[in-house]
Amino acid sequence: MSKEKKENTTGASAEQDFAKAFQEIARGERTATALENHLDSLEKNIEDLLAKADEDERNLQAQAQTQSKSSSTEPSANDKKTTSS
Repeated sequence: MSKEKKENTTGASAEQDFAKAFQEIARGERTATALENHLDSLEKNIEDLLAKADEDERNLQAQAQTQSKSSSTEPSANDKKTTSS
């Protein structure tokens, strides 16, 4: 085999290797993009759940305060007996 043919074969092989490497890089980029999109979606869902949990907690606290105020302002059974006698 002549030196020129060897160089052509080696050059073609190197080009094939580069082409394969670029294809693998492109596939990796697509995979990374898909993962980022999925993570963004998960992050949004987590934020929504946390916001809902905070809202529920505030509602429970407000409800507890309302109940404690109403029970402290309502006359007790003993108070009703003394006021009606």
